[in-house]
Amino acid sequence: MGAGDFALDADLALAPGRRVAVIGPSGAGKSTLLDAIAGFRRPARGRILWGGQDVTEAPPDRRPVASLFQENNLFPHLDLVRNLGLALRPDGARPRREAVAQVEAALARVGLAGLGGRRPGALSGGQQGRAALARVLLQRRPIMALDEPFSALGPALKAEMLEIVRDVAQELGALTLLVTHDPEDARRFAEEVVFVADGLAHPPVMTEALFADPPEALRAYLGR
Repeated sequence: MGAGDFALDADLALAPGRRVAVIGPSGAGKSTLLDAIAGFRRPARGRILWGGQDVTEAPPDRRPVASLFQENNLFPHLDLVRNLGLALRPDGARPRREAVAQVEAALARVGLAGLGGRRPGALSGGQQGRAALARVLLQRRPIMALDEPFSALGPALKAEMLEIVRDVAQELGALTLLVTHDPEDARRFAEEVVFVADGLAHPPVMTEALFADPPEALRAYLGR
């Protein structure tokens, strides 16, 4: 997969239900890998399979992936009920009573109970991140792709959000991919790590084993 003169080779097998961190230097291709999995970037060659089904040509809305980005992508003119309702009603129609109840339950799950009537501009950055996470939870897809969604948060709040993601991933049995520049996030959250560097996404390795005996490229990234 590539764009312009950038190329990233990836030959990975990722199991359902696993928590996988994607780490590596800035510009190495971590987000490119997630974009390809989620359907925002088409591979130059090869295929993307899920459950034996070829999804390489499928658009993002037809893939089994719920994505969360650092920018949150909440619509500023809609309150949280309408924003999150888009996960249930992509046509933009006002959520019905049952859908509103689902939205309110998702907001409560991320610590935003009672805030469904507020617009994003009335929330702190941390609250906006929680709301965006609640929208991902509502989609209930078998893959959650998280591209540094909590990098702007303080350590305590970030740890809390990662714990919520961990619980939800376990509840749904979802494969969770977390792009992060912070090795501590990988240690705290992931069972496996995909290291991306020098144009290659390395196959996943168990987190503890990787950090106990990192390859040379990872040693350089970690500053060892």
